[in-house]
Amino acid sequence: MARRIERNTPKEDGYRMPAEFESQKQIFMLWPERQDNWRNGAKPAQEAFSNVAKAINRFEPVTVCVSKEQYANCRAHLPAEIRVVEIASNDSWIRDCGPTFIKNDIGGLRAVDWTFNAWGGLVDGLYFPWDADDQVAQKLCEMEGVDSYRTEGFVLEGGAFHVDGEGTVMTTKMCLLSEGRNPHLSQEEIEKTLCDYLNCEKVIWVTDGIDPDETNGHIDDVACFIRPGEAACIYTEDQENPFYETSRNSYEELCSAIDARGRKLKVHKLCLPKKAVRLEGAYGIDQIEGTAPRKDGDICIASYMNFLIVNGGVIVPQYEDENDSLAIEQIQAMFPDRKVVGVKTREIVYGGGNIHCITQQQPLP
Repeated sequence: MARRIERNTPKEDGYRMPAEFESQKQIFMLWPERQDNWRNGAKPAQEAFSNVAKAINRFEPVTVCVSKEQYANCRAHLPAEIRVVEIASNDSWIRDCGPTFIKNDIGGLRAVDWTFNAWGGLVDGLYFPWDADDQVAQKLCEMEGVDSYRTEGFVLEGGAFHVDGEGTVMTTKMCLLSEGRNPHLSQEEIEKTLCDYLNCEKVIWVTDGIDPDETNGHIDDVACFIRPGEAACIYTEDQENPFYETSRNSYEELCSAIDARGRKLKVHKLCLPKKAVRLEGAYGIDQIEGTAPRKDGDICIASYMNFLIVNGGVIVPQYEDENDSLAIEQIQAMFPDRKVVGVKTREIVYGGGNIHCITQQQPLP
């Protein structure tokens, strides 16, 4: 039976967040359906989500969570080996509203249940309400029988950080210091909370993300750890690219960073799409009060960095862009022992995220 742990922190109890490249038990996803975010009744997005789930399922089990209204439709679109369970949510970004799983060295598994407020709450959040999203982590923990730590009043999303599993966490100042997260806390207090709940010793602060208007700059579009002492970072020589300045600055910051073990990071460059991906078909998105509107021509946050590392594989976004194959080639070079699989995800990036944003890994204890 799952319980809430009220007194201690994961660090005090000897639990740490493992790196994404460590062994996993399964991947969780949430089914897309809200018509004020996904175009054309969310049907194109559902197809893309299905293809992502099928790609992951080649390597490890997948559980897809879905509303009661969409259960039958979701079940019909996925193969029998993918588990489908009924869980209410406000949208489908389980990386951000789902649990961050943590483990100890003797086979114990727990989770962190961060307070979620739709990327900024009433300051600059993307929709209201978000109450069902904020319950997803607890529901999954109870379903899996995993005890959890609730960070009541401390707002954070899973896409806002990456860890190396050896005491280092990477994040952006743009996100964690934004007014809609934890304005009552200083950078030092936020850093301490991160380290207490992820069991880390060192925070590497990248200044900016590439999506200030959506997630306030999540790190998972910019950089990640690919193994201890090594990271990948977006990079382009094209000064016309909308992410040129941020990618170059982030790369330089990471190249000078030192991790918790005292290692200077080795940083691998990852290309960006050749052409900016822009929203098409916004007329198919419902406009309702309380949800940030979208319009044709909006620049989408299309980054190949928003990939997911799984057991023996890496699932990578593809945009029908000239650089798709180059991204696959570069990521394969970073992960020589894993099979890199590309999935077309324009419909997902139209909604504001990508493969990493719509997935959450549960590690093996």
